[in-house]
Amino acid sequence: MSGERKVRSRRGDYRLFRPIPTRWMDNDPYGHVNNVVYYSWFDTAVNTYLIEGGVLEIGKSPTVGVVIESGCTYFESIAYPETVEAGLAVTSLGRSSVRYAIGIFRQGGAFAAAQGHFVHVYVDRATQRPVEVPGEVRAKLEALAVRPDDFRAGSRSPAVEHARGPD
Repeated sequence: MSGERKVRSRRGDYRLFRPIPTRWMDNDPYGHVNNVVYYSWFDTAVNTYLIEGGVLEIGKSPTVGVVIESGCTYFESIAYPETVEAGLAVTSLGRSSVRYAIGIFRQGGAFAAAQGHFVHVYVDRATQRPVEVPGEVRAKLEALAVRPDDFRAGSRSPAVEHARGPD
C-alpha cells in the first residue's frame, strides 16, 4: 500500500459530464453504492461518449477498445436514489491506447466523490491484435484531452460541455 495520498479531482478537471441515475439494486447491505458499480459507471461514461460520437457500434465496429487497466479511489459514499455526474477526460493518447480519467460527482458537487482511470487498447475485432486508434476515434478522444500534469494538480478550468441526460 502506497503512503501517497491521492489529490481529489475537481469538476474543472473534466471535459464532459454525463448524468447517471443510481438504481435501488446499486446499494449494498451497508447502505451505499457498492464499489463494483463505479466501474460500470466508468464503462457507461466512456462507451456512451463513443457511441453518441458515431465512432463505436458495439456489435459491428471492426476496431474496438478493450480494457487493460482500471482503478478507482473513493472519497465519500453515494447512495440510491442519487443521480451522479460522471466527468470524463483523456489524459494520454498513444498509438494504440488511450487513458481516460473519470470522476464521479454528486449532482452539482465541486469535488469528486470517487475518481479513477480506465485504459483502452484498440484491437482488431477478428484477430484481437493491437492496432492504431482509428482516425475518427482519435479525433473524438482529442476533444477530451487534458494535460496529465494539470489534471493531477487540479488546476484546470476548461470550458465544460454537459452531456444531456435521458429525456
